[in-house]
Amino acid sequence: MTNRAGPRAWLGAAVAAVLLLGITIVSLPSAGQAPAPGPGQPLGVVSPQPRADLTRADAVTALLDRRAQAVRDRDERAFLATIDPEADDAFVATQRRLYDNLAGVPFDEWTYQLSPDDTLDVADLPEEDTDGADEVWAPAVDLRYALRGGDVVPTSRAMGYLFARHGATWYLRSDSALDRLGRRSWRGPWDYGPCVVTPTEHGIVVSHPGDGPMVKRLTGELDDSVRAVSALWPTSWPERVVLMLPDSPSEMRALVGAKDFPVDAVVAVAVADRVDNATREVTGQRVVLSPTGVRALSATSLRVVLRHEITHVAARADTVDGSPTWLLEGFADYVGYRDSGVTLAEGAPDLMGEVRSERLPESLPEDRAFRMSGPDLDQAYQESWSLAKYIAGEYGEQRLVSLYRELAAAGAVSARETDGLLRGVLGVDRAALVQGWRAYLLAALE
Repeated sequence: MTNRAGPRAWLGAAVAAVLLLGITIVSLPSAGQAPAPGPGQPLGVVSPQPRADLTRADAVTALLDRRAQAVRDRDERAFLATIDPEADDAFVATQRRLYDNLAGVPFDEWTYQLSPDDTLDVADLPEEDTDGADEVWAPAVDLRYALRGGDVVPTSRAMGYLFARHGATWYLRSDSALDRLGRRSWRGPWDYGPCVVTPTEHGIVVSHPGDGPMVKRLTGELDDSVRAVSALWPTSWPERVVLMLPDSPSEMRALVGAKDFPVDAVVAVAVADRVDNATREVTGQRVVLSPTGVRALSATSLRVVLRHEITHVAARADTVDGSPTWLLEGFADYVGYRDSGVTLAEGAPDLMGEVRSERLPESLPEDRAFRMSGPDLDQAYQESWSLAKYIAGEYGEQRLVSLYRELAAAGAVSARETDGLLRGVLGVDRAALVQGWRAYLLAALE
């Protein structure tokens, strides 16, 4: 992630992979409850769902299938036919705009997955959300989609859909009524305006009309940036990148997925929906760019930013949550600045000012330093980059890459274990590494 408060400060967006385990619990009847199984009925049998529930799930699944097919076929009539005729006028208008906004987006997949066992209690919803319906239902729904030219495998995002039944027919009633119950619909770029997708050899740029000049700059850098990252990063990765250029801070915040994301201070951030380090499968990787900050970057700065964030994309499958931030960000910075001609004094002015005043780092940058803001955050990134530069210069680039692979795969480890990993790759522990780094910084002043 690139912080626009300084000329070069990055905060990596390590997205933790959260594995949700579905657990089925079968309760056995106790005394006074249901009778024991009769002849021919095996113990532990799980009674089938009531026919009404199966009919409801089947009907809503069919509804979602028609909605998905309408998106893929560009059939507006079929798409709008899935909307509750008694839904709020604002919701209907929003759905019309959504359909129109999707026109410029090529998909390899757009489907929905219903989870009828994960249903919210809608008894407390306001009357306007249920008025006129014979029944309302709030099962969990995931949108599964893949952007053509960008996603090698589909990704999925949760949608907070409320369905309503009129007679025997089910409709989509709302995608926001469940917000108050804690189930929100994911918002994509098409929820904010018409989308323009511009392909390159190694990815796509998703933008909005009117962004032509910036899109031209991005497409001019994207392929070279992918090749530059692959030239140093040895592990196979899809070499496909999705750049997203939102039009507003609220859109950027939605694409990043964090309510408190500091959009005003960040130029770019690499995110992912899910990461499985065991299988090395990553879904929904995106580089989200600032709607304002990225446009102010010089050609060199833009190149550095893209290569930095694409490094995170390339290494994501091999990076375990809890890995030392100084190495993750320092390595990404090293790749970003590699061959840029930017000197240490130019790229790390705050750090070199400290060195000039004989205030040298006493230890490796701590993770908490990357959760700060302003000059402290800039200092952490500048230290991490200079440390990566020192390791590459003293031990060679391949040792820097090997160190990343070892420490990033280890995740959160103790200081003693870190010393062991450092010795295994560089032949020194933390104390010796810091000592050599300090000498390198002093020599850089000359």
